[in-house]
Amino acid sequence: MSTREFSAAAVDPETGWSPSKSLTAKIIAGGGYAVTPQLVSAVAEGLGVEREIVAAAAHLQVIGYTDAELSGGAPAKLIRVLGAEAESDDKARAIAERWDSEA
Repeated sequence: MSTREFSAAAVDPETGWSPSKSLTAKIIAGGGYAVTPQLVSAVAEGLGVEREIVAAAAHLQVIGYTDAELSGGAPAKLIRVLGAEAESDDKARAIAERWDSEA
């Protein structure tokens, strides 16, 4: 899936808003952007992942959790409760890895 294809698939079902190709590229590159409810919903739709999982991941990313910190404690417990462990969503991981290699 290209960034253009993702942007077309990532549509907030409540508002119809979708991220532009340039915003998607900025997110992939780790640039600055505002995390909004519409963005969270759109990303969830684009990846085919529950909104709550994307919201939790966005929150953890924004506040700066690292992989090591997510292996235990409250953040890891939250991820387990939401069912968002990395191995639970091969499609989302494959897309992220592809985008990372393109960046």
